[in-house]
Amino acid sequence: MNMQEYKKRCEEQRDRNKKLLADFESDLREKGLTNKTISRHLDNVDFYINEYLLREEPYPAEQGVTMINSFLGYFFIYKCMWSTPSTTKTTAASIKKFYKSMFDHGNLQQSDYDFLCSEIREGMPDWQAECAHSMTEKIHSISFERIIV
Repeated sequence: MNMQEYKKRCEEQRDRNKKLLADFESDLREKGLTNKTISRHLDNVDFYINEYLLREEPYPAEQGVTMINSFLGYFFIYKCMWSTPSTTKTTAASIKKFYKSMFDHGNLQQSDYDFLCSEIREGMPDWQAECAHSMTEKIHSISFERIIV
């Protein structure tokens, strides 16, 4: 696929994702969540489906259920400066809520949602531990740089 085709497919996927995010926002509002909480969930999911899933090839949101381990277990930890064990957990919660919304609206199979939930449940302890380790390494690296300078 050439760059022009890639950009076209990404734009098509972003347009579709707008509808999915609108449905998700509506579901969150129906649950009575605060605007701040809704915004956080939308931001977390938007980053996942409109940045991560589109960065190499424009994957549809449905395919994201199979990519959660590579996202939270590697990309989020090492490429997102704001990652902490806590933000790993809240990002996973946002993504899980989003895919539940997709399921509720008939855009996802039960087996796919169950797979996602299982991946998150089983992966979370390792993801948080790796994130904590990564944070410690970053802090030591920064401290060491200050000593040298």
